[in-house]
Amino acid sequence: MWTPTTRKKHNRKANRYQTDVTDEEWRVIEPHLPAAKGTGRPRAWPMREIINGIFYVMRAGCPWRLLPSDLPPWSTIYRWFATFRDESRFEKINHALVMLDRERVGRQASPTGAIIDSQSVKTTEAGGPRGYDAGKKINGRKRHALVDTDGRGLVLEPHPASIQDRDGGGPLLRASRRIFPFIQRVFADSGYAGEKVAKATLIAVEIVRKNPDQVGFAVQPRRWVVERFFAWIGRNRRLAKDFEATIDSARAFLYAASVMLLVRRIARAS
Repeated sequence: MWTPTTRKKHNRKANRYQTDVTDEEWRVIEPHLPAAKGTGRPRAWPMREIINGIFYVMRAGCPWRLLPSDLPPWSTIYRWFATFRDESRFEKINHALVMLDRERVGRQASPTGAIIDSQSVKTTEAGGPRGYDAGKKINGRKRHALVDTDGRGLVLEPHPASIQDRDGGGPLLRASRRIFPFIQRVFADSGYAGEKVAKATLIAVEIVRKNPDQVGFAVQPRRWVVERFFAWIGRNRRLAKDFEATIDSARAFLYAASVMLLVRRIARAS
């Protein structure tokens, strides 16, 4: 709920754009970015401006070529985005910030419980892998997300929407074992019921089913946390649809959105 206290806490009027990182946020993210090399051509633009440009594109949903003129050239910002994408930089930053934020609130760095779900979104004429989700009647891609019990994004993976949840859930759980090996239980909806997900890893999969007498919409225990995560990242217009021609770029924007959430949360707390 918006109150005078929360409005003051989220106020960013001092920034040039709402997506510009504050000094506190920059102190959080700077250690995880590549340092300038001691040899070769010096950087023409500070890394902070590069991050501002990437966050601007993600939040505004504009094409790279339509970046404002007071930011670095669009080609420079896109080149850095492509570099971060290819070296999985946003995934690594997200992993570090998840552990930092969990420790900040007094929890263990690596979670033991998580929630899994997917979101189907339309794609555009940009092309790339896509499929038809017969359940949602959407031609596009699915975003599979594994979040902890507080809603922090742990593992995010886009793929064609034609892949069913029970087929996409297993690979996501297997991918989580490398970076979050202590997850013991995952909560999911009935789309993940079956042996494919249950036997994919040693993680216990608990299906949270609807009340048989339920009429209309109702908030489901545990499952609402991952739905809230999708709502949070959905504030970024670049994620309103999947505009990316490649799965790698789509994944990079998902992790960048998660990083933005964590950076702002940690900065406000400090």
